[in-house]
Amino acid sequence: MQFNFELNPHSYTIRAYGPGSVTITLPLDSADPAPAAVDAIGPGASRLRQEVLTQSVVITPERLIRDWPPQALPDLAESHLQALLDLRVEVLLLGCGAQLRWPDPAVLTPLMKAGIGYELMDTAAACRTYNILMSDGRRVAAALMMI
Repeated sequence: MQFNFELNPHSYTIRAYGPGSVTITLPLDSADPAPAAVDAIGPGASRLRQEVLTQSVVITPERLIRDWPPQALPDLAESHLQALLDLRVEVLLLGCGAQLRWPDPAVLTPLMKAGIGYELMDTAAACRTYNILMSDGRRVAAALMMI
């Protein structure tokens, strides 16, 4: 699915998602080398750079973590979420793949101890929700496993 809305050219935004991939719009003013980035045309014929990712990823408006280790929900460990605490977000969206599934509650302990809100949802819903919260100026991260 591709989104058709005004993109923020200064933030990492999710432009599209589908089975096996998520397309990220890269900030125009970023020093991110993004070797796989391609030029694209956005809404209103604006220029943008985008990258198609095929591995689990973590995205915030300011940062993109490519190849986040867990590739499927059974791979998710407490240490994977502990590593995200440095992002200093107020809410983490955990995209669990094609369908909503729940990890072992112990895995979510780092988020609970840090007082970070989290939502578990399928990856498609997490992509849509990320863009909405990001556009509202919220400190949000989406940790996405592929559909």
